[in-house]
Amino acid sequence: MLHIRPCLIRMRRKPSPGGYKRLVVVFTLGLGFLFGVGIASATETDASQALMQQRPVAQIFTFLFLMLGPFKIIHPFLEITEGADAGFTRKIALRATLFATIALLLAGIVGESSLSSYGIPLPVLALSGGIILFLVALLNILQQFESSTLHSEESGSPPRAPALNIALVPLAFPTIVTPYGIAALVVFLALSPDLQTRLAIGAIVLAIMLLNLFTMLMARRIPPIGGVLLSILGAVLGIIQVSLGLQIILNSLKALGVL
Repeated sequence: MLHIRPCLIRMRRKPSPGGYKRLVVVFTLGLGFLFGVGIASATETDASQALMQQRPVAQIFTFLFLMLGPFKIIHPFLEITEGADAGFTRKIALRATLFATIALLLAGIVGESSLSSYGIPLPVLALSGGIILFLVALLNILQQFESSTLHSEESGSPPRAPALNIALVPLAFPTIVTPYGIAALVVFLALSPDLQTRLAIGAIVLAIMLLNLFTMLMARRIPPIGGVLLSILGAVLGIIQVSLGLQIILNSLKALGVL
């Protein structure tokens, strides 16, 4: 499944320091923006605290990791960078990570502020997030049965020389930054009861983006057995996400008095 090319010997060269400096700047600014949003909405309700206590940081990490993490990146990244040398591949990975990180930070800040301005009840927000998480997890599990057929149909097309603009589309959008990933991030931020929770969510997102970058840089060095193990792990986590999504839906319905 994964092919190691002779040109990747040049991966031993040190990455461009400028790219990593830009990443550090974006991550720092992102935490600053999240801090500002937390200060601006410091008056949170007890209902928000109760709802977020039902979703500890470990569960939030699992949700965002499955929606924004590296499981869905490896194969598309290998396809769109086929024929590129190590230096060019590294530039694509760095730019895609930068674009994705900036987009998530902006979507989180703007989306959370928009939801707050509409005054939507917190149980309704939690119910919306639970439905999104459940449907996306179910869709990801079902798509695994179709992947082999789709890849076999696409294998006949000749590879095209990659360009740097693929770092934005389709790599950053919609491969890394998915619509449902943005929706989940916005809901989690809207349900955050305090600044500490917001910063924790921001740190989770930034950590996932760094993990995506590392995965893209090392994608062609992953042995075939590693790809199989990652697929199995993704399936297991997907089942867990389905269960957690249903649990959020049930808790939200109880909070609304439906159950």
